[in-house]
Amino acid sequence: MSETDRSATDSPHATDSYDPRLAHPSHELIHDRADALLSLHHAPEILTLVNVWDVASALVIAELPETKALATASHAIAAAFGYEDGERIPPELMIDAVGRIALATSLPVTADLESGYGDPGEIVRRAIGVGVVGANIEDRMRPHIESVENVAEVVKAAEQEGVRFVLNARTDALLTGDAAGPGWDEAVQDAIERGRAYLDAGAACVFVPGAVDEATALRLVEGIGHLRVSVMGIPGGPSAARYEQLGIARISYGPWPQRVALAALQESALSLYAGAGLPDDTPTTS
Repeated sequence: MSETDRSATDSPHATDSYDPRLAHPSHELIHDRADALLSLHHAPEILTLVNVWDVASALVIAELPETKALATASHAIAAAFGYEDGERIPPELMIDAVGRIALATSLPVTADLESGYGDPGEIVRRAIGVGVVGANIEDRMRPHIESVENVAEVVKAAEQEGVRFVLNARTDALLTGDAAGPGWDEAVQDAIERGRAYLDAGAACVFVPGAVDEATALRLVEGIGHLRVSVMGIPGGPSAARYEQLGIARISYGPWPQRVALAALQESALSLYAGAGLPDDTPTTS
């Protein structure tokens, strides 16, 4: 194992001297992590990803034995740097952030890279260069042909890097509305058609965020494929266990973990302002 690999797996403080040009996992290690991430998508157990947004949150989640991989959340990373969601954050800052996370853990890392910052193939190439082995790339409901071309561009870039990159191609067909609203059936059918096309273009999985209830999840699985669909967990939505029963491959939580953490921070602040002390079980080390 090289010194770079050893720092990535043994030292959570490796990011103190992080240089994205030098400090990243070896190609062999990236290759192994990519294979591991792909295997997790094919396992009968649903892959549950609690999204992280910086090294501190990544290490907290990574130390749990239940954690098999890490996923970043673009919304949460952007918020941490003071940017609104929607590719407002400079791409180099996003790559730096996900690279630091990949360097800090021995687990596979998949990154939310929005819609590719104007060049999906190049942004994925840069992500691979800092140790990321999977990504969400969203279609933003662009025309089918353009969206499929973007997927193919990402797949080609990963192949040129020699990595079996796990592309979780996202369609926003269900991002607005719900099963009780008008046009839902058409939106689900659109998601299915887009999903099939993305798989045909080389994506490993199809990400369909939105209010995916049980009936919709079943339609997506039947239309796109068993263990080929990923969803976002939302408050009030089906549990990961129920999605697993329906044949969903993966569930992630987007910006929600950061919101939970920030709500807890605010609640703690209110308690301290009221004169209370810190909880007795507060960790004394990071």
